[in-house]
Amino acid sequence: MNLKTIYLLPIIFCGLSLPVQSQVVQSPNKPNQPSPTRSKSENTSLLSITGGDRLMKEGQEAVSSKNYTLAVKKLQEARQIYNQLSTFYQELNASFSGIDFTVSDSQRKKALETAQKRDEATYQLALVHRSLNQPDLAIPLLIQVIKSQNPAWELGKKAYQQLWELGFVDTAYPGKTENPGK
Repeated sequence: MNLKTIYLLPIIFCGLSLPVQSQVVQSPNKPNQPSPTRSKSENTSLLSITGGDRLMKEGQEAVSSKNYTLAVKKLQEARQIYNQLSTFYQELNASFSGIDFTVSDSQRKKALETAQKRDEATYQLALVHRSLNQPDLAIPLLIQVIKSQNPAWELGKKAYQQLWELGFVDTAYPGKTENPGK
């Protein structure tokens, strides 16, 4: 390393440690504040809790009308949407953790809500596969529900019961539900 490089190293490190700030152009009339008038009902995007709920409802309607091919498609889509949302909300929670408790906590709650909905869609999808006599497709889904939910919670307990009825496990689990609302 030459002498010139040694003298430049502290300057380089100091420059790298400075935060990068983007240039924000603000209109003098409009402050840079989020709009408090945004309505939650405006979000009709597929990548939203409402979009996932709509797919879930369509999947359940398809099951009711015995259109299992459509039910599988809609439940898989709902499951994917809820999974993406849960991941995104977890990432936002982590980003705001230690910076803004209100935002972080809100995102944490949404991550939990969408994870619960994902597990419900997964369980319903497993039941459709089971009714189509496709245990090879139902079993991995049921195991995912148990792994995510915990076998002591209602949905995890129901998923284990399905595994037992399918003959995948040989021990019944009579576990008491500790968190019936989960």
